Amino acid sequence: MPARLFLSSGDLMADRRFEFARDLQLKGDLPAAADLLLQAIELAPNFSSAWFTLADIREQLGEHDAAISAFRQARASDPGDRRGAGLRLMRLGAEPLAGMSQAYVQTLFDQYAPRFETSLVDDLGYRGPALLFKAVLVVRSAACKPAFFKRAIDLGCGTGLAASAFAKEVDHFTGIDLSPRMIERARATGVYAELDVADMLQGLRARRGASADLILAADAMVYVADLAAVLAEGARVLAPGGLLAFTAETHDGEGVIIGQGLRYAHAAANVRAAVEGAGLKLSLLEDRSARNEDNVPVPGLVAVAAKT
Repeated sequence: MPARLFLSSGDLMADRRFEFARDLQLKGDLPAAADLLLQAIELAPNFSSAWFTLADIREQLGEHDAAISAFRQARASDPGDRRGAGLRLMRLGAEPLAGMSQAYVQTLFDQYAPRFETSLVDDLGYRGPALLFKAVLVVRSAACKPAFFKRAIDLGCGTGLAASAFAKEVDHFTGIDLSPRMIERARATGVYAELDVADMLQGLRARRGASADLILAADAMVYVADLAAVLAEGARVLAPGGLLAFTAETHDGEGVIIGQGLRYAHAAANVRAAVEGAGLKLSLLEDRSARNEDNVPVPGLVAVAAKT
């Protein structure tokens, strides 16, 4: 994923201590790194980068309460929470599960954009678009309908990998992504007729009812805590007979959790309930991994829901 976000404290001495601390952290000397970060924070009490890095070190050292306190300071010193301190607090069990900060998601993918495809496809073996394409073909074939769509929406479109997989089957593609830098790269593909900088829910709310025949979300629902809201808007935007196809990460428990990669994992029962709650018919739900982590497939689901 992207490089760690650094925001200067405005104090040269504090910034230098931070850089020395990062070097020590990378070398594995966590206690010494923590001491330097405390010195930096003493010089610049609202140094959000130092607070977040200190929190990360406290967590690595097993200092649970100290990590929680530092993550809270990191978030307080950066109200947009661009580093995702809130997610770390949720994962530590210090706060209830909630949605991701828009500033965090936008910052994450603006940083990621220059090497997104190389990292995702080459390093992580990403196969989400191919899985979605095959799933949509299976559902259309079972319904004795052609896999051709006049208007499609690509949620969390990124650089356009999913739309490229469906390009020959779609007349008019709209891409929606919260990251302006991702949108720039998607525009360069020439696949999209329209591109909007917005989160998935906002982007769908801006569309007319019954205005799309296909909605795709490849590796995008992993950034959504509440599937129900997005699926309900998707159902409104779909024309009768339209499909909503998406990938998700999953787990063996119940409900929604935050995994080690700070992505939401949805239990299969949770996906079924969200689809049914949106008034859609679940046409396909299969265990399929869309990517690897440390060369191991991440447990995942591929879902296709239809508006009947």
